[in-house]
Amino acid sequence: MTSSAQPPAAVSITLATYNVRRCLGTDRCLSPERIADVIAESNADIVALQEIDVGRLRSGGVDQAGVIADRLGFSSHFHPALRIEEEQYGDAILTRGRSRLVKFGFLPSPRNLWPSEPRGAIWVEAVIDGARLQVINTHFGLGRRERRDQAAALLGTGWIGQCPAPFVVAGDLNSLPGGRVYRSFAARMRDAHIAGAQGRAAPTFPSRRPLLRIDHIFASGDIDVASAAVVRSPLASLASDHLPLVVRLHVPVEEGKGSLAAVDGA
Repeated sequence: MTSSAQPPAAVSITLATYNVRRCLGTDRCLSPERIADVIAESNADIVALQEIDVGRLRSGGVDQAGVIADRLGFSSHFHPALRIEEEQYGDAILTRGRSRLVKFGFLPSPRNLWPSEPRGAIWVEAVIDGARLQVINTHFGLGRRERRDQAAALLGTGWIGQCPAPFVVAGDLNSLPGGRVYRSFAARMRDAHIAGAQGRAAPTFPSRRPLLRIDHIFASGDIDVASAAVVRSPLASLASDHLPLVVRLHVPVEEGKGSLAAVDGA
């Protein structure tokens, strides 16, 4: 007897990760509007941003996440990994559809005698065209031991260990493929860049002459990866020192759990 059961419905969602270096371009021009234009080129539905300034004097005191989101018509969630009085710096997730903030927090810092840049993560639940997707965005440190501790924390019970599928982890991990941190994620999830690339996965840093693949998107096993590419347009080469990684995902719709009304608005 042939089964009449149909495969679960899936929705196409385009997701990008982008280290924007406080919207400071390689031409030394500070422009969140230009970052938004690069994102618009990608047609992304969800964007994980790293190195965002909010209210900082060095970038004109603006809310960069808010400016980018407004230009795109997206909602925005921001977590300050660093706060100095009214000045903030950290990571953001922007979404085209309805979304809610699930969790944010800090990741382990190195046990050194000198101060280092604090690191964090932010988790948002988004609903795009009826598909519910958990998105975790992070930016790991520069030290090898620091990155290993941060990876262990993110892969532990406080984050991915309690994250329901389907989910993605995106961000600047400062880890090359083959490194211990990269391998710890690849052992649990699918490298969406490799799964969707036509040929060899392209590097993302530095933007003018990319050599290193340190920006990553990992997806849970129930997500199909349709395509993946690094945006290497003239505008992207100017807007930041990283290039955005963009993946198109087929995200399953779980019956009874995909309604937009079920998600709190941003």
